[in-house]
Amino acid sequence: MLLISIIQLLLSNAVTLRRDKSILYSRVSILILIYSGLISFMSLNFKTLSRGIGLYGGLFVSTSITHIFQLFIYIISALILQLTAFYPRRVWTAAYSSLIKMLFYNFLYYRTKIVNKMGEQFKIIEYPLILLFIVSGATFLVSTSDLVSIFLSIELQSYGLYLLSTLYRNSELATSGGLTYFLLGGLSSCFILLGTSLLYANSGTTNLDGIYVITSLSDLTNQGDNNILYWYKSYYINFSLLILSVGFLFKVSAAPFHFWSPGVYDAIPTIVTTFVAIVAKISIFVFLLELVHYTGDSLFSFNLSWTSSLLVSSLLSLIVGTVVGLTQLRIKRLFAYSTISHVGFILLALSINSIESIQAFIFYLMQYSISNLNAFIILISIGFSLYYYVNESNEYKQLDDKNNSPVQLISQLKGYFEINPLLALSLTITIFSFAGIPPLMGFFAKQMVLSAALDSGYIFLALVAILTSVIGGVYYLNIIKQMFFDAPEHTINKETADLILHGNILDQDKVVENITFKANSIVLSSYLTITISLLTLTILLFIFIPQEWLSLANILALILFNQ
Repeated sequence: MLLISIIQLLLSNAVTLRRDKSILYSRVSILILIYSGLISFMSLNFKTLSRGIGLYGGLFVSTSITHIFQLFIYIISALILQLTAFYPRRVWTAAYSSLIKMLFYNFLYYRTKIVNKMGEQFKIIEYPLILLFIVSGATFLVSTSDLVSIFLSIELQSYGLYLLSTLYRNSELATSGGLTYFLLGGLSSCFILLGTSLLYANSGTTNLDGIYVITSLSDLTNQGDNNILYWYKSYYINFSLLILSVGFLFKVSAAPFHFWSPGVYDAIPTIVTTFVAIVAKISIFVFLLELVHYTGDSLFSFNLSWTSSLLVSSLLSLIVGTVVGLTQLRIKRLFAYSTISHVGFILLALSINSIESIQAFIFYLMQYSISNLNAFIILISIGFSLYYYVNESNEYKQLDDKNNSPVQLISQLKGYFEINPLLALSLTITIFSFAGIPPLMGFFAKQMVLSAALDSGYIFLALVAILTSVIGGVYYLNIIKQMFFDAPEHTINKETADLILHGNILDQDKVVENITFKANSIVLSSYLTITISLLTLTILLFIFIPQEWLSLANILALILFNQ
């Protein structure tokens, strides 16, 4: 479905001259993702997929875990595509706000600048196309079981992300950020390629199932007296997997390979950051889940397994993501360090590899994606809602790339509660979830990871995770303090406040009424408000609907351990 859709979009893009087709393409892409999700959901059968179905000699493997996460990737991608599929602001008039009048009457408004119909994101026709390529790469990576398809999938996903980062041609910052991402992403791909070539050289097969079998056999020979593989040492594959994991840790920006992510997140437009920060990580973590599960538990002839490197990375990510985050003044850099801290929790759950920790891993990955998505959509909405206000501070006037990332500094949120209380409350709930405040979704995710770590004897790591969570609360609370308790620096723009705007109410292309309104009648679009409301309520009211999420994570963990 995805491949056919990409080909059709490429063909239609080739024959069009109009650049304003971008919104239409984004809407078509949302439909494509919804339909692909339906296909995944309809073919989801826990009994059939419990052991997995391999196609093309293991190049593509279908299991219940891959199906669930493919469906999750489609939903997240469709929500992100909304940001370019609809205009961010709309005109609201009390006389024509009832459901019946909205269905039967059209509102025509000619002054497009104040509604932001000419925003940069609506001029880039290739955006939804590249996004579908990345989703295809993520889908294949989740479902791969062969070294060849692993590399092809990760590169298909990565190349799309490099292009997406540099897509805003008039932005110098985005170009430099995308170039940094490309160069360091290329370096990480070299590590992945070296790891895969060493695995092939040491095992003679590119199929991961074959590598799992050889690992188990080499363990048996090292334990016993029989010399089935007398020439083979178990640490060959262990060392190869270690190099492979370095490449993947680069891609998910885990410490000590995190140094590229804060700069890139901050430089590229916020709409693009939303996608880069979330979808790229989901597919890699799901792939690592199966790799760790089948190779991490093998009884090597020496104690140090390659998964120990994930534990070290987890420890460093928790410390770096928290301590360095305390000094940040720019909000997207702060979110980047927050993400590194979350990656530390995810890697801790992944490395333990027990039923409880895998359940925690699946749940944490899902709640992290939802919370991060909500935070970025709220950040974009805040930028769109400040059109009615001006800020005389020279610091804000000199900000680069204001059009693509209106909110760049934490201090820009000062007193925002007075401007839009509901949006400020939504961001507060999301940030509290990041910090792990009960009874929000993030608290239960952290509690599950810490419980699994303590049960498996990782007491030191659990203590570090608890301490870093407490320290991380400082920079989260700083954002909330500035929003609620500081005096607002934004004042109403006098030019905008005095504007009298005109629009026409149409009924079947006939003008029914000419209406006048002021600029404060222009509000955030319904798609933004509904999406933020649903995501915020999911985070806030998780305690009332925990059964479905926890049962899903538990079933997937049990299926993985029973295979």
